[in-house]
Amino acid sequence: MLLVRVAEVSGQVAATSARSRKTALLAELFAEAEPEESPLVIAYLSGQLPQGRIGVGWSVLKNVLPPAVPPAGQPQLTLTGTDAAMTELAGVSGAGAQARRLGLVRELLAAATLTEQEFLIRLLSGEVRQGALDAVALEGVASAASVTPAELRRAVMLEGSLPRVARAVLAEGPAALDRFTLRVGSPVQPMLAHTAGGVTEAVAALGPCVVEEKLDGIRIQVHRRGEEVRVYTRSLDDITGRLPEVVAVARTTEGEPFVLDGEVIALDPATGRPMPFQDISSRVGSRVDVETARAALPLSPVFFDVLAADGESLVDRPGSERHAVLARLLPEPLRVRRTVVADPADPAAVDAAEAFFRDTLARGHEGVLVKALDAPYVAGRRGRTWLKVKPVHTLDLVILAAEWGHGRRTGLLSNLHLGAPADDGTFVMLGKTFKGLTDEMLRWQTGRLRELAVSDDGFTVRVRPELVVEIAYDGLQRSTRYPAGVTLRFARVLRHRPDKRASEADTVERVLASSTASRDTASSPRDATSSRSAPRRPSS
Repeated sequence: MLLVRVAEVSGQVAATSARSRKTALLAELFAEAEPEESPLVIAYLSGQLPQGRIGVGWSVLKNVLPPAVPPAGQPQLTLTGTDAAMTELAGVSGAGAQARRLGLVRELLAAATLTEQEFLIRLLSGEVRQGALDAVALEGVASAASVTPAELRRAVMLEGSLPRVARAVLAEGPAALDRFTLRVGSPVQPMLAHTAGGVTEAVAALGPCVVEEKLDGIRIQVHRRGEEVRVYTRSLDDITGRLPEVVAVARTTEGEPFVLDGEVIALDPATGRPMPFQDISSRVGSRVDVETARAALPLSPVFFDVLAADGESLVDRPGSERHAVLARLLPEPLRVRRTVVADPADPAAVDAAEAFFRDTLARGHEGVLVKALDAPYVAGRRGRTWLKVKPVHTLDLVILAAEWGHGRRTGLLSNLHLGAPADDGTFVMLGKTFKGLTDEMLRWQTGRLRELAVSDDGFTVRVRPELVVEIAYDGLQRSTRYPAGVTLRFARVLRHRPDKRASEADTVERVLASSTASRDTASSPRDATSSRSAPRRPSS
């Protein structure tokens, strides 16, 4: 496939807001592509390079050569040839690397037409925002392969990769989906939760349910087959070597082959209260010897779900059955605290759930998760059958830009421009804040944002929308300055979330939906009980 075809569809997708039209455009493109090209199509339309960061910034891209005039008017760059060029760029290192990168980029752009040049520059600079979101791309693949989105979605959830599933189903047809099943040792995308305004609201929405402590740790998925143990993060990164405590627990747990879902946390040895997330993240990401890091901050796994046990997949079983298996495998100290609400119409049961929520906050945890007892484990989805309740209004937003500070913040990126993802793949700015940032947070974010920078006019640094930040706020207020018509009131930074992708941030739809609830509850006692008010250090 020619690169210009992908570039053209990218522009067409960006120009339409209709989801059905986006899906149709992508379906047509996937039908034209060779099956082995589909992973590249998905990556490029999502603004990603399979090679990851390749060290090309605006200093390399700012001097663009005139576009190529192809023979007989036919563009020459192919998708696979472009990928090979990117692979060569990614391999450049050592003395003279910048000059070598510049030469390779100029060579690539010199062979590109104007349409291809514009697309390549946006791809290399992280500025591809045409709205080819994963969900829309999935629907496009499903249409091209003549399968239902639900069938394809399940395969992707269990395989953990749309590109891999797309390649198989486009090459082999619907029958290829049968081989994508839960496999011990192969991580699956974790089930996620929507947000509810309160415990009573969540219980009323779900019916018979369980209320569990929401731990402020690192999400882990633990696989064991025989003596082989693997530990994965929510982004499916393998961190087995960094968590010997978790490996030790897994090796003493019966029921293998199994897959467990949980969190790894740290408790203050003096008080027994949970340590901040950033301390845990720093321990897991530490470059010092693992045993030294472990001695400095021991970690403890706590599990709340089981996806497989005794070699049998449990993801389609109701939550109540999965927990019965979990209780058989693990002793109570290794399971998250919970209380069951068997009858949501019983006022005493709802009062007990509210009391559990207050007690969870008093114990230093960040809130609760309310889960329907009959819900299956829907991997990779933010399901409506899991609802999280936190004591304050918080949002996970994406940093779009930052302003250079002055005074004691001179030389540091301070005032953050905050945005939320929209349905069309763009980011909608909701406001700015410099509040809540400690000196350590300022230093860390300055370094990280400079890595993400795409331009700097001496006042404001625009960045690739990749770094997620957790923001507390008192509510929303009308504002004509911002495109959504609202802005955050008294926004302050709680922490950076380098463990989250921008696609996992709260959407504009979610922010607007919270508007009424924010105003109604801004001064409620529930907000005043927050254990999350103090800003914390970012992970390093």
